[in-house]
Amino acid sequence: MRPALLQERSKEREPARANRHTPGVHILLVEDDRALAGVVEEALTAAGHGVTVAADGATALASGPGDLVLLDLALPDLDGREVCRILRGRRPDLPIIIVSASGTEVDRVLGFELGADDYLVKPFSVRELLARIKALAKRAGLDASADHAQLIGGHVRLDRRSRQVFLDGVEVHLTNKEFDVLAFLCEDPGAARRRAEIIEHVWGGQWFGPTKTLDAHVAAVRRKLDGGIVITAIRGVGFRVDAVG
Repeated sequence: MRPALLQERSKEREPARANRHTPGVHILLVEDDRALAGVVEEALTAAGHGVTVAADGATALASGPGDLVLLDLALPDLDGREVCRILRGRRPDLPIIIVSASGTEVDRVLGFELGADDYLVKPFSVRELLARIKALAKRAGLDASADHAQLIGGHVRLDRRSRQVFLDGVEVHLTNKEFDVLAFLCEDPGAARRRAEIIEHVWGGQWFGPTKTLDAHVAAVRRKLDGGIVITAIRGVGFRVDAVG
């Protein structure tokens, strides 16, 4: 990334523009610095992603959010935090990466409290940006190279791309984190997953609550899947998914 671009901010409003011809994750890039937006768009497109660019908050909210959002906090019209809050309210499962020149602990915590999944501080490298997108897309089930649908024990079908779970053909509605916990455990049925491993994968290392929160998510998944699969607690270790045949 060119550091100088982070210091030159253009406030000219322009309509969202899209490049929808790539097969990867489709990203809404909310950035009012036209030069920086151009560099980032070029890098994302070269990596195989589709990109829609919005130069301000109002344009971002009027655009389709796509699969993932890169959201600058310093926008010319709306506070980026308010844009994040609105987007999260519309799509609870929408992956959002906040991009900001401020990397203080207070700003980071506030960003996560508003619903961001990751927080990237300017200046950043293209390599780091792409790595963050790849990791978040994988956690959200958006990895285009992965097998998205998984049948477990003949009863439960888990589709990572659409983030849907079906029990005997009937959709079961899970929350965002419940789905992430189940999807991670189902990556290797029968394997014991450590608590710390699950938390790191699902919450991305941004863990501020008691570990009993994980137990609550597992209990909710068990209840909603009604015996379609068994999630076994392993004392002193974590959890394991056992398919019911």
